[in-house]
Amino acid sequence: MISWRFYVNIFIMYKILTKDILAPGIFRMDILAPRVAASAKPGQFVIVRMDEKGERIPLTICDYDVEKGSVTIVVQVIGGSTLKMSQLEPGDTLADFVGPLGQPSEMLSEKFEDLAAKKIIFLAGGLGTAPVYPQVKWLHHQGIKADVMIAAKSSGLLIMVEEMKKVAGNVYIATDDGSEGFHGMITDCLQNLIDRQGGSYDLAIVIGPMIMMKFAALLTQKLSIPTIVSLNTLMVDGTGMCGACRVTVGGKTKFACVDGPEFDGALVDFDEALRRQTMYKGYEGKKLYEEQCALGIETCKCPK
Repeated sequence: MISWRFYVNIFIMYKILTKDILAPGIFRMDILAPRVAASAKPGQFVIVRMDEKGERIPLTICDYDVEKGSVTIVVQVIGGSTLKMSQLEPGDTLADFVGPLGQPSEMLSEKFEDLAAKKIIFLAGGLGTAPVYPQVKWLHHQGIKADVMIAAKSSGLLIMVEEMKKVAGNVYIATDDGSEGFHGMITDCLQNLIDRQGGSYDLAIVIGPMIMMKFAALLTQKLSIPTIVSLNTLMVDGTGMCGACRVTVGGKTKFACVDGPEFDGALVDFDEALRRQTMYKGYEGKKLYEEQCALGIETCKCPK
C-alpha cells in the first residue's frame, strides 16, 4: 500500500509554509516535505531547486517536524539563486526538495551512557547556528544539556539565540565588535571560558565559516578537546559527482556531501578546503549582480 506521503509530495509539491527574516540577508523557511521530515536526522542536508531550470542548492537541515511534515531551512543570500529564493513567500512552491542526504551526526550512533558522560560544547559561527540547532535539540530530547557558543560580527547578525536557549545548557555570545556578549572572536571566547571560568569539555562540535573552523580546530587541538567540524559550505551538487566538495581528511580524499558533511577537525586539510571554497566566488558574485538587476534591486552594482 502506497503511503499518503507519496501523494502529498506529488500533488502538493514542496509548499513554503512559513518565512521569517532572521538577520539582514538571512531568512528561514518551513517547507512541506513529509517524506524528508520523516527520515531526517541532525547533521544531514537537502538539495533544493526552485524550478526546472534552477540551480541545485545544498542546504543543511535546521529542524524538522514529523507530525506537520515540515522541514526547516535557513538560507543566506550569497548568489543569484539564493537571492531569487529570498523573493519567495508562504504559499509559493519549490520544484525539488531532495533528502535527507549526507551522514547523520556521529552522536546518534553513540551509546547513550557514553554520550551522557561527555561534556559537549558547540561553536556556532554566523549561519552555522542553523545546523547546530537540531543537534543541540536532539541532545535535549535525550536529556543531555550541551553548552553552545554563538558568534557573529555584530549583534544584528546573531540568529536563533532564543531558540537555542530553550534546548541548550549554557549559551555564550561573542561578537567581533563587542555589541553583545564577549568582545572578540569565538576562539578567544572559548579560551576565556576555559581559562577564567574553569570550563572543561570532552567534545567540541564546530560549524561556521571555514576560516573560523580552521582556527577553532587548532585551538581545541591545543586544549586536547576532540573536535568535529562540518564542511557543508563546500557542497555544490550534493551527490559526489561534481567533485567540488573534495577534501583531504587524514591524508585520504573524502567528499563532504557523501562521506560527511562532518569530519574530525584535527584531520581536515583546511588550507586545501579554503582554496576550494573560493573557486566559484567570482561566478556567484556575477550571478548575484545579474539577479539584483533582474529584480530591480536598488543596491545592484552590475559590472559595466
